[in-house]
Amino acid sequence: MQKPDANAAQSQPNWITRLLNTVEWLGNLLPHPVTLFALLALGILLVSGLLGWMGVSVPDPRPEGTEGRALDGMIRVISLLDPEGLRRIVTNLVTNFTGFVPLGTVLVAMLGVGIAERSGLLTAAIKLLVLGAPKNLVTVVVVFAAIVSNTASEMGYVVVIPLAAAIFHALGRHPLAGLAAAFAGVSGGYSANLLIGTVDPLLAGITQEAAELIHPGYEVHAAVNWYFMIVSTFIVTAMGWFVTAKIVEPKLGPYDPAGLDESAEAISMEPVSGRERRALAWAGLAAGAVGLAIALLVVPSGGWLRLPGAPDTLASLRPFLTGVVVVVAVFFAIPGIVYGALTGTFRNDRDVIDAMAKSMSTMGLYIVLVFFAAQFVAFFNWTQLGQVVAVVGSNSLQAIGLTGPLVFLAFIMICALINLSLGSASAQWAVTAPIFVPMLMLIGYSPEVIQVAYRIGDSVTNIITPMMSYFGLILAFAARYQKDIGVGTLIAMMLPYSVVFFIGWTALFFLWVFGLGLPVGPGAPTFYAPA
Repeated sequence: MQKPDANAAQSQPNWITRLLNTVEWLGNLLPHPVTLFALLALGILLVSGLLGWMGVSVPDPRPEGTEGRALDGMIRVISLLDPEGLRRIVTNLVTNFTGFVPLGTVLVAMLGVGIAERSGLLTAAIKLLVLGAPKNLVTVVVVFAAIVSNTASEMGYVVVIPLAAAIFHALGRHPLAGLAAAFAGVSGGYSANLLIGTVDPLLAGITQEAAELIHPGYEVHAAVNWYFMIVSTFIVTAMGWFVTAKIVEPKLGPYDPAGLDESAEAISMEPVSGRERRALAWAGLAAGAVGLAIALLVVPSGGWLRLPGAPDTLASLRPFLTGVVVVVAVFFAIPGIVYGALTGTFRNDRDVIDAMAKSMSTMGLYIVLVFFAAQFVAFFNWTQLGQVVAVVGSNSLQAIGLTGPLVFLAFIMICALINLSLGSASAQWAVTAPIFVPMLMLIGYSPEVIQVAYRIGDSVTNIITPMMSYFGLILAFAARYQKDIGVGTLIAMMLPYSVVFFIGWTALFFLWVFGLGLPVGPGAPTFYAPA
């Protein structure tokens, strides 16, 4: 009898790779996110017409006298497929777009971040942080720097990840281990950070829109998850180091340079120059001055960014918390201008303006996506489908007894699974928030806690889904060091991070929220009580 070919047996993909390849195939069946939102908006029109014609309604769970409660105590599906609905769509199409909360906040934040990025400040700071670390702490610093880079939006993908692979290669370690560690920090730890980044106001705006389905006028500011995200930064860093050192790097083994592509040499490993160091020092002083100025406007009882006459500290901080996006933009813009002026990146005001313009030019696809997402959210709100689904869903959860903390385990798992096919954090939350936020509010949990649970589920599977917009770029970076690398290889390498992050981060959530009873951010309650 002929023996089976050992090499052929080894080449057979394992069950994990086969499963993820199936997920990839299914995910590729989905249309482009812009098309998806357009189809969803159209679907809302058709569903509202059908359910409105059928007279679908549910009892309103809000107490009498609550703002927005119907006089007869019933929530009805409102059809948009009638003359009044058409007039409403046509007259509000533009304002749906321009009034969409996440749009302006993200664009304003990107103006400041774009200045810091185009000046070279962010790249130099990360190089100094990583290259100056002791060799036994390189992995920790790589993961930490990757997480912090999320403040600057996509900068981590295009700078930190290839730089980490080059650093590991220069140190005689497997470059794919460095790439994996940085990818895990940038994408798997997407929602962890020490500072408020561009994603925070984006998600907060979507959460606020969803919360207003139940509680009109409810405000969700950009820093509502800040406390939890600060601690998450260090927890995710520790988990990323553990997986890299104990699982991924030993599995990869010694690196064979025969797989090295010439393009890998294009990544500069030159240390930060003396001029750049001096510019970084002055930029640091500028950042400190900005921070001091912000503190003087916020900390004193008569600070200009506090609300006069407010009864408590958190209420008086409302102007600062509401305008934190402007603070973020200024905090990045001024040090960026100082650094660019001292290094010669910015020679005059035109260079600064060009930096902001280039930053805005990268947002073109996002703006197109927001137009259709805004229509979908507006249509969904007008039809009251969100309220109806929320009432039915909350009643179902109560009927089966799943209203306690364990509901969040199911919620995080659902978000992680949805993320495998819909990789954009904002796109996924724009679709799911109008359903889950009202549903979980009606069983007693605050929008702030719901949002932080969503962010965990959305982050942990970023690194194992080809639907994540930068997955192809990471694969291209990896191919510089292993020419024959495939999607399954990259997914298998990142899967341990995804599993460990899911378990560890979810455990931290339950300990933080339900074990210790700590707020997830300033002014962020754990439980929701109708006004």
